[in-house]
Amino acid sequence: MKTQNLKTNAHDVPTGILQSDFAEEGGKNGPTPAEIRQRAFEIHIERGGIHGCDLDDYLQAERELQEKHIKSSRE
Repeated sequence: MKTQNLKTNAHDVPTGILQSDFAEEGGKNGPTPAEIRQRAFEIHIERGGIHGCDLDDYLQAERELQEKHIKSSRE
C-alpha cells in the first residue's frame, strides 16, 4: 500500500488517503470510500464545522461504518 499526501476537498474531508487502493464500489468488504467521506462530513458538521480535524473525522467515520458493516454481516 502506498500512501499519498493528505488533501481535503471543499468540505474538509480527506480525499487522497490511499485512494488508489480503493474501489468506489462497496459491499461485501465494508463501507465504500464515498460512504466514509459522507459520514466524515456529517461528523464535521455535528462538531460545528470546526476545521483541522478532518483526519480524525475520517477515521471515526471509517470505524463507525466498519463496525456497522460487521454487525450487519453477522445477522
